[in-house]
Amino acid sequence: YTQAAIVSELKRLATPASVDSIPSSAMQEDHVSMGWSAARKLRRAIDGLGRVLAVELYTAARALDLRAPLTPAPATAAVRDGLRESVEGPGTDRWLAPEIEEAVQYVASGRALAAAESVTGALV
Repeated sequence: YTQAAIVSELKRLATPASVDSIPSSAMQEDHVSMGWSAARKLRRAIDGLGRVLAVELYTAARALDLRAPLTPAPATAAVRDGLRESVEGPGTDRWLAPEIEEAVQYVASGRALAAAESVTGALV
């Protein structure tokens, strides 16, 4: 549900800012730059995408843990293990918001990418 809500917001943010441009000053200024609004929308969209990726990583890590003793590919295991340094695995029912926020920071900081690249080499 968390991801669905964020993705829905990302779809709304994808609407071009230029659709809000309206003539002003008795049609003397018929072009109004919406650059500021577009930049603010982009910032929100980047944050939302990071959160979607973090929730996806969080749930994938839980799924991998629950499938033990099966083992994931080395890069996948490295990313999961990096997340496990600050977010515990499956256990008792608990409030997940702090753990999801840790996952968001893990993705946003670049540590998840670095963990994968420690096995695969440069990905970007």
